[in-house]
Amino acid sequence: MSRTARRRICGRTTSPTPQTGSDTVRPPASLSVGGRTLATVENDDILDAPDTSDGPQPRPQSLMLAFFGNHVLEENDDGMCVYSGSIIDVLGRVGVGEQAVRSTLTRMVNRGLLRRQRDGRRMYFGLTPQALRVLHDGRTRIWKQGAVNDDWDGSWTLLGFSLPDSWKRQRHDLRSRLTWSGFGALYSGLWIAPGSVDISGVVSELGLADHVKIFHARADVATDIELMIRDTWDLESIAARYVTFDKRWTARLDGGPGDDPIGTRLRLVSEWLWTIRTDPRLPTRHLPARWPAGPAQETFRRIAEQTTEPARRMAHGLLETIPSR
Repeated sequence: MSRTARRRICGRTTSPTPQTGSDTVRPPASLSVGGRTLATVENDDILDAPDTSDGPQPRPQSLMLAFFGNHVLEENDDGMCVYSGSIIDVLGRVGVGEQAVRSTLTRMVNRGLLRRQRDGRRMYFGLTPQALRVLHDGRTRIWKQGAVNDDWDGSWTLLGFSLPDSWKRQRHDLRSRLTWSGFGALYSGLWIAPGSVDISGVVSELGLADHVKIFHARADVATDIELMIRDTWDLESIAARYVTFDKRWTARLDGGPGDDPIGTRLRLVSEWLWTIRTDPRLPTRHLPARWPAGPAQETFRRIAEQTTEPARRMAHGLLETIPSR
């Protein structure tokens, strides 16, 4: 069955609404309602990375966020500012040149993710509320939710939207944020995510509340959930990311933290975020046998545990910081 085929959702048979350039699709009318809260995150261009034959090559901005997450957020010192020279030193350990670091710092300040603070002739950088939101969400995704969903309650969240043809940027931003929040396109303007997800914060932040309808539902017994999942999400691509990560990092398990734990941990976290970015945490019981998320997550957590304290000790010796004003 193709994605444009007729489907039965919540006991009603629906057909795709003809598209005329805008994403005009009406959600099914018969739905049971409920919900809870999920934090919002930044657009995918912050967390994405180009894929090469050697695996993901994280962008400088992704590495920068991982750096602040590892050494500012995890130190529970949101008000700490880091000297630009220290940032250049650490990112240089993972192959980012000085000019690229400086350009990235400027770009992130302009985007409201970092703020500058001068102290004498030196420039320091700290986190903004927007960056804190991104990092807190990433921490929740990594350490609290995890990559394996084996306690799904059978519920789904559906979001329908209709945007004017000219709103290309708004459409891109919404789709990016939906993807990170676990949604897939059931139809062009109708997206679905496992579990009861309160996506209203994302919608409001993007200024699209008047163009979006959100429902929480359960599928009718006639719905083939596994077929719907295969039609809606690219399972092969998601699985390939986990296999790539596990293969690359399993080889390092026996090596301990190595002589550069701060660089190892920085690349580890950046690559793991890239790996899980497009994974909606689909219910395990509806996924293929031997789904690779579990083994990859175990590898990630073992190396993270190996590098936590060595990286922290190394950071204390390398990073020059001051309190924010």
